[in-house]
Amino acid sequence: MQAQNPDKPDVRFSDKRRLRIATEFSQVFSARQVLRGEFFNLHYLADRPAAVDAGARLGLVVAKKLARRAVQRNLLKRLAREAFRQSHAHLPAYDLVLRLSVPLKDSRSAAMRQVWRTDIDRLLQRLAGLAQRQPRSQPYRQGQQHPQQMET
Repeated sequence: MQAQNPDKPDVRFSDKRRLRIATEFSQVFSARQVLRGEFFNLHYLADRPAAVDAGARLGLVVAKKLARRAVQRNLLKRLAREAFRQSHAHLPAYDLVLRLSVPLKDSRSAAMRQVWRTDIDRLLQRLAGLAQRQPRSQPYRQGQQHPQQMET
């Protein structure tokens, strides 16, 4: 194992940056906050439980119904992970789920790969910009009322 250089940020896509459990995906989808792109939807959960403090985390959903071939699904996941890895430092500490929203036709052309990557990058940039414009509420602990549910 290599020693990490303190001057360089950690840009790996490690386990602490992934959504893995079905309940984590369900929480993000139930928040009903979404940014829509040409090919993808970026669902996000801004107010996640205080126990999670790993920065932005990403989950990927690429349905077989929309990308029939495993090669296509794997390609899209690689593109999404790379885009997330490169922009992680600029993203808010949200839970994110990137979901393919339209059927794919051709993944062999480099032009289409670039279009998909651009769509993913735009969604991540929009999320970063949105988070900068909105003041983040204080995180709440399990058992406490959500700040929006408190009576004034």
